[in-house]
Amino acid sequence: MPDSLERLLTARHHDPFAVLGLHPAPDGFVLRVYRPEATAIHLMLPEGAAALTKADARGLFVWQGRTAPVRPYRLAIEEGGQTFEIADPYSFGPTLSDQEIYLYNEGRLLEAWRTFGAQPMRVDGVDGVRFAVWAPNAERISVVGGFNNWDGRVHPMRVRGGSGVWELFIPGLHEGDLYKFELRNRDTGAIVVKMDPYARGFEHRPGSAAVVIAPARHVWDDKAWLKERAARDWLHAPMNIYEVHAASWKKHPDGRFYTWPDLTAALVPYAADMGYTHIELLPVTEHPLDESWGYQTSGYFAPTSRLGSADEFRAFVDACHQAGLGVLLDWVPGHFPMDAWALARFDGTALYEHEDPRLGVHQDWGTHIFNYGRAEVKGFLLASAHYWLSEFHLDGLRVDAVASMLYLDYSRKAGEWLPNQYGGRENLEAIDFLREMNAMVHAQFPGALTMAEESTSWPMVSRPTYVGGLGFSMKWNMGWMNDTLRYIQQNPIYRRYHHNNLTFGQLYAYSENFVLPFSHDEVVHGKGSLLGKMPGDAWQKFANLRLLLTYQLTCPGKKLNFMGNEFGQGREWSEKWELDWGLLQTGWHAGVKGALRDLNHLYRDLPALHELDFESDGFRWVDCHDADQSVLVFLRRDRKGRAVIVALNFTPVPRQGYRIGCPAPGFWREVFNSDSVFYGGGNLGNGAGLMSEAQPWMGYEQSLVLTLPPLAGVVLAQD
Repeated sequence: MPDSLERLLTARHHDPFAVLGLHPAPDGFVLRVYRPEATAIHLMLPEGAAALTKADARGLFVWQGRTAPVRPYRLAIEEGGQTFEIADPYSFGPTLSDQEIYLYNEGRLLEAWRTFGAQPMRVDGVDGVRFAVWAPNAERISVVGGFNNWDGRVHPMRVRGGSGVWELFIPGLHEGDLYKFELRNRDTGAIVVKMDPYARGFEHRPGSAAVVIAPARHVWDDKAWLKERAARDWLHAPMNIYEVHAASWKKHPDGRFYTWPDLTAALVPYAADMGYTHIELLPVTEHPLDESWGYQTSGYFAPTSRLGSADEFRAFVDACHQAGLGVLLDWVPGHFPMDAWALARFDGTALYEHEDPRLGVHQDWGTHIFNYGRAEVKGFLLASAHYWLSEFHLDGLRVDAVASMLYLDYSRKAGEWLPNQYGGRENLEAIDFLREMNAMVHAQFPGALTMAEESTSWPMVSRPTYVGGLGFSMKWNMGWMNDTLRYIQQNPIYRRYHHNNLTFGQLYAYSENFVLPFSHDEVVHGKGSLLGKMPGDAWQKFANLRLLLTYQLTCPGKKLNFMGNEFGQGREWSEKWELDWGLLQTGWHAGVKGALRDLNHLYRDLPALHELDFESDGFRWVDCHDADQSVLVFLRRDRKGRAVIVALNFTPVPRQGYRIGCPAPGFWREVFNSDSVFYGGGNLGNGAGLMSEAQPWMGYEQSLVLTLPPLAGVVLAQD
């Protein structure tokens, strides 16, 4: 016992319950309490208060008696000039079950956030908070917070066998209390103070303490939405995503962020009116640095405190569902920041990351790479995915930087990486994690989708795991995006020499379930806005942008546009300012918004534009060879064979009398023209539409003679 007492008094004991609390003694029972700053402690008994004797000047108090007090007994403590009463934390038994710990160590405790972190609960009739954390290389862990003056000596935790899991129930704590964990490494003796990896809330930056969060109070009203989502044939349904950085979509005049209630009132009706089907949020997982946009996540179970409470976020998602909008979350399981107070070297060792920087450090981003081969780390990420989908009813996850997860040599030179066990460059543990994550999402959350930002030629990213795929629902088509932007930035005089940039994509367009993105990555870091990429004078820039969006909305694949694209944001996006909404007072910007709004609704309403996005039967070239005039013409078909014709003129030269093949006789109505005067164009076009002529052309028995407006696209549907 002397050695055990000494380890307790020097804050090195892994099991303070072996010393503290009530224990049998030769003459009855002994009670030990350790409060280094206390001046007096009394045990509250039915017959009155019994004083504890200070047995060690460092703060050890002892009481002895023949009869054990009834647990949980209470203590009156004089400390810091105040007297308060508490139930002794060391009078309570363990509350974590062996089954929970076993599943956690196996990486299969999918609802780990209900077990780990800070859990308000009632134990033996006493309200308080149970804390649990995994740190297998710690000699001692304590809960610290304002309730103990951030003193790691006061509330040391108990370790559960060889599991590496520590727990402690502290009575009297409640919602809103701030806390961290203080850890002492068993090998070096180094002491670090860390955030809670499973925290469900944090204080406002720049503070980094976790907050005790009460169970959700929001009452959901989206049962019909979830039922419809589970039955939806998403492969053949329209999907048009509005990508949003919630902290800069709009801001208050004094610079304050729009909160979730603000966004519920403004963003939800805006996105619904614009005809989007989904809102995709850049990461709203807690992050310390505004400039990271959430991609350097520290709180994998906490909505950022910048925007409001977790229940307010739930209400936002619920309102989206009521408005017919799905909500997707940008989720970052590929890397995490090196902040000393966060996950990095959590217990003094490389716990969540790899020890070897050739495996554990992202050189491009200055971040750590998760160790996917460690069961508890894989389980941590699986539980995070499960948390966001279950607790917030999200409709899917867009997984960031998948390519960096798949390849061990990603952005590394020879000698800067380690091969896998077979000598290859594939990260086998990351592949297994991604497959398990996708299988879990699709099995447990019917209708929820996963999307990969994956920029390489890795095969079968969006194919089921049971046929060897990674299991994602969809994949961003980075090749299409790069080719398209490379083409559209050319002066129209030279586009004839780059025609294959628009046609090449059809060679692989159906190898994956593709999303066609113009994302935030294309409007930052000196790349300029989407409008800023367009060549020519002001009129041509806006015409080119309307043409580009017409091309995107009519090509095979689901759609994604970053906020600001929809009205021709002029300057490059920055998280520091809201979008330039005042531009909508200008006719050309309002025209781009009107054009994209009509295109979005057209894409949703015309089955030919979305039903066969992932199948070659839904697309056919009418003319892909007219490079000299920079004209493209193609068909889109629905599952019943009904077609629409899309004709695009990528030069500022009007094309009168332009004959194209036509798949069926009759009247073809012009249902969209990006040169419409309503969008700021010159209003050149085909009026209400055209009657086909019985003149064979381009392999069709019928043909149409079109007027193609300059730098514009037209869509024709058979009436």
